[in-house]
Amino acid sequence: MIAQRTLLASAVLSALASLPHSVFAQAQEQTLSAVVVTSTPFSNDEGAQILAPAKVLYGDELREKLGNSLGDTLSQELGVSASAFGAGASRPIIRGLEGPRVKILQNGMSVMDASSLSNDHAVGGEASTARQVEILRGPAALLYGSGAIGGVVNIINDRIPTVLNARPTGETELRYGTVDRTKNMSLSVDGAAGDIGLHIDGNLRDADDYRIPGNVSLSDPALGSGRLPNSFARANSIGFGASYIQDWGHIGASVGVNDDRYGIATAERSFITLKQTRFDLEGLIREPFGNIESLRFKLGHTDYAHTENLQDGTPATNFKNNALESRLELTHKPLAGWRGTFGLQTENSEFSALAADGSGPETVPITKTNSIAGFLVEERDFGPFRASAGARMESVKRTPDAVSDLKQRDFNLGSYSLGGLWTFTPGYGLGATASVAQRAPAIEELYSHGPHESTATFDIGDANLTKETSRNFELSLQKTEGLVRWKANIFQNRVKNFIYGRTDGTKVDEDGVAGGEFTQRFWAQNSATIRGAEAEVSYNLRGEGWSLRGFADTSRGKLTGLDNLPLQPATRFGGEVGYRQGPWRSGVKVLHAQQQDRLASFESFATPSYTRVDANLSFTQNIHSTQLTWFAIVKNLLNEDIRLSTSVLREVAPLPGRNLIVGVRTSF
Repeated sequence: MIAQRTLLASAVLSALASLPHSVFAQAQEQTLSAVVVTSTPFSNDEGAQILAPAKVLYGDELREKLGNSLGDTLSQELGVSASAFGAGASRPIIRGLEGPRVKILQNGMSVMDASSLSNDHAVGGEASTARQVEILRGPAALLYGSGAIGGVVNIINDRIPTVLNARPTGETELRYGTVDRTKNMSLSVDGAAGDIGLHIDGNLRDADDYRIPGNVSLSDPALGSGRLPNSFARANSIGFGASYIQDWGHIGASVGVNDDRYGIATAERSFITLKQTRFDLEGLIREPFGNIESLRFKLGHTDYAHTENLQDGTPATNFKNNALESRLELTHKPLAGWRGTFGLQTENSEFSALAADGSGPETVPITKTNSIAGFLVEERDFGPFRASAGARMESVKRTPDAVSDLKQRDFNLGSYSLGGLWTFTPGYGLGATASVAQRAPAIEELYSHGPHESTATFDIGDANLTKETSRNFELSLQKTEGLVRWKANIFQNRVKNFIYGRTDGTKVDEDGVAGGEFTQRFWAQNSATIRGAEAEVSYNLRGEGWSLRGFADTSRGKLTGLDNLPLQPATRFGGEVGYRQGPWRSGVKVLHAQQQDRLASFESFATPSYTRVDANLSFTQNIHSTQLTWFAIVKNLLNEDIRLSTSVLREVAPLPGRNLIVGVRTSF
């Protein structure tokens, strides 16, 4: 293995050393196009988002990184890891924060699924039909929720059209993966009929149990090897949208349906069936009155349900979430030099996790949540200094079913953020952001008291938990212009009353009686501190010719007076080299993760270090008005045994081995 890595490094260095001067000269003439970040009120491009550091995945880069889940797709971004609960369920973890502290959006509205409750729950949004995926932090995150301490991930699929196309446009893709016999087909098409914009998107994915490089368990070879049992994943989705578009704005609606089935790679061999139907309504009015530049309103309704089934197909627990969210945003014209957005957001939901046969214990009783929030985000330039500020006031009420005999909880939350960017010379910026964010305990943290089949835990909440208060500080330095760009961030989050799940190893049965197969897990609170740093340098990242990138990230979370936070990401660093010329595009990426032995007091498995190598090659040809792209992607080229420290199943569920993905994509 060492020899392989040495040869790879030598080949890359030799290739760079042999570059002719003309290649670099040609690359220096390239310019990088701006990317509009839709989840901010200021329409800034990605490079300008220092106060809300953002990564925007789109185009070829998004397709090359696309995985079977949202977490897998984003897992190699700076500061982002994944929960990795098998192939079917993987959620992004940002700077060591997960679950309800990272908010997942679809077109700026909450996905309203159950993925924030537990690592075995899949995200309700589909990245394979996305136009772009945004990672957002900082003041602008307050637009979407006080609890988004870690950040926001926004999946943009433009299901409600905002422009009229002169002719139908779209993209279709077919791909096949060898490691799990993945067969994936996706499409996204936009058109128009007069003043009506039309949209359709869909995805079909069928993946078998995936191959692994070695044994299921590093400590127990008897658990098997070859393929990871019960790691299959099936996912189907379809969406329709239409809108009436005029010079004054637009009004439109959409409907989307997700139908998933995936295995849980534990000894119990359970599996999950998931169905979600989503309706959205959106309107935008330009300059509706006075000093208002635009008025945007959104309404979203989700009917979500998933069932955790035993190996023989017997339903064990039914999870349901019926939710309605509304948003009203007004963007005002400059006022005393300040520009920004203010508005209101409401959410009403009914969530439950009940025994499927109606006779067992309730994992989470029927609980209604009502919340209302007001928010404001502002920005102003003072010469070379840009100031940004945000505030959000929110009221949350959680009301469990009277039959449960659990008390109602009310939380008043206040969050605010202040930041500044000093452009001390053109293209160079020094920024700082300070924020205070409060989060209400989630439903399962308050009211859980029952078995969770897929995680093999008996979850016990605490109805007396208090709100979290996080005080965050970030310092950034970056170069945002030219072929060579770089950025570096350091951050610290101090969280009062941090809520986390802990276990003492006690085994109980489904009724909570000692001696069963479920591990008791209690929700508890303690002060915590998360510190970390990130750095990235790139050359000609999106231009023709050669491109280079180096990166590193690290974070560490500790509970005050105790030990480390559980499921913390490993320190990572790596680099990539790419080449583009005419219709050809290629690249090699190397990521090394160090051993993660900074464990919580109740954790015992330290994940070993690993080196992951990915490569890609594509060729694009034009046939009349259609662009055809043939591509090949190799993930985990060295066939490494990769176990993520952020995965609950790291001891028994390594990531897939070497995977060759081939396919074709058409754009018209």
